[in-house]
Amino acid sequence: IFLYSTLYMAHDEGYARYFACLSLFAFAMLGIVLSNNLIQVFIFWELVGLSSYLLIGFWYEKHSAATAGKKAFLTTRVGDTCLLFGMAIFYYHFQTFSFTGLWEAAQAEVAANGGQYPAWMTVAGLFVFGGTVGKSAQFPLHIWLPDAMEGPTPVSAMIHAATMVASGIFLLGRVYPLMSPDVLAVVAAV
Repeated sequence: IFLYSTLYMAHDEGYARYFACLSLFAFAMLGIVLSNNLIQVFIFWELVGLSSYLLIGFWYEKHSAATAGKKAFLTTRVGDTCLLFGMAIFYYHFQTFSFTGLWEAAQAEVAANGGQYPAWMTVAGLFVFGGTVGKSAQFPLHIWLPDAMEGPTPVSAMIHAATMVASGIFLLGRVYPLMSPDVLAVVAAV
């Protein structure tokens, strides 16, 4: 993407700004992948949203690009708020943000509950899934992705389609041991 962009953006006045935003995006995506707790994931999650906003609205002089950037930013904030609520519920009950700590605590909670997931874990899991819905542009928070094509082609075609949309799925994989069968049924339906 970076190599392709060097030629694609070669004559654009915002060349340096473009690569600064693209680098921030790559940094944030790597941060999501390398994080070992939900707080770090959330920080990088927000940086992905910021850099996405900056890249979608890159040609901000064009009204449609500026509007598309705002739409993506606000729509993904709905999902991010859901993620934050889900994280808070899990932290309230398990007193940890560490993935391994959460997985172990969830396993113990389910075992102590006779093999059943408590209702609060389903609610928290649905909130976390809401976060992935926003970032991965799934129904009903999918409305930002078509407008993301207002940004430079390498961003819209390669970054958003291939990585940002995958970040939600990646997070869902990281918290899979916390998800009750009811949450997984909702995930499958969506």
